[in-house]
Amino acid sequence: MTALGVSDHALVRFMARGADLPVEDLRASLMASLDRAHRAARSITSSDYLIRADGLLFVVRGDTVTSVVEDKNPASAASALANGRV
Repeated sequence: MTALGVSDHALVRFMARGADLPVEDLRASLMASLDRAHRAARSITSSDYLIRADGLLFVVRGDTVTSVVEDKNPASAASALANGRV
């Protein structure tokens, strides 16, 4: 028998509903933290881009952070972004 997995979606829903964590407050805090970088990026491009902060790379598509990856290899992450892999 295989072990039971938990999807990212289920984990976030548990944190919001079952664990009663302030998920919307966390979202607002993250948005406020990344807003300056987003405005700067949008002033020069309309393309998808990465925000590098706190040892992480935030993947921005359109006007939405769609993923967060470790900042181990930014060139590789940029290539993955350009090729639709993140």
